[in-house]
Amino acid sequence: MSRIGNLPIPIPAGVEVQIDSGVVRVKGPKGELEQRVHPAMRFERENGTLLVRRPSDERQFRALHGLTRTLVANMVHGVTEGYRKDLEIHGVGYRAQLEGKTLVLSLGFSHPVRIDPPEGITFVLESPTRIGVQGIDKQLVGEIAARIRRVRPPEPYKGKGVRYLGERVRRKAGKAGKVGK
Repeated sequence: MSRIGNLPIPIPAGVEVQIDSGVVRVKGPKGELEQRVHPAMRFERENGTLLVRRPSDERQFRALHGLTRTLVANMVHGVTEGYRKDLEIHGVGYRAQLEGKTLVLSLGFSHPVRIDPPEGITFVLESPTRIGVQGIDKQLVGEIAARIRRVRPPEPYKGKGVRYLGERVRRKAGKAGKVGK
């Protein structure tokens, strides 16, 4: 019994959901998303909600039930409200700036690192040390935020680098120095 798979997906006004043999298309005020799902999974519409049903209780369909429901729910949320991941930069002289749509990071390398946003992603700079990644596709927003963090992940001794907003970095003690003699 899938607890997540059985939950109904509320469809807000202004959102269209089309299901064609394994392809789900969701169109809303912020854009349009498309996702391939297993063709055996069934969808039922009831009173402004969408229900995901599995064809049988086989192991494969039990595994896909909650996944399919979550993917479609994330698409509906994305086209209505969108997704955002925030990153912060720690370190002396480390900063970010926007040149048009391109994000330019100065992170202690001999050169600035330029990151061009893929289609559907926008960068927002609240300050030179705070970056926001916005879009309607949850997976793409998370992937781009992870790529930015990967340029200079936080190091454990001073905590310098790019981290998610609110991320805690475990710190290590440095050298203890020479003792005795």
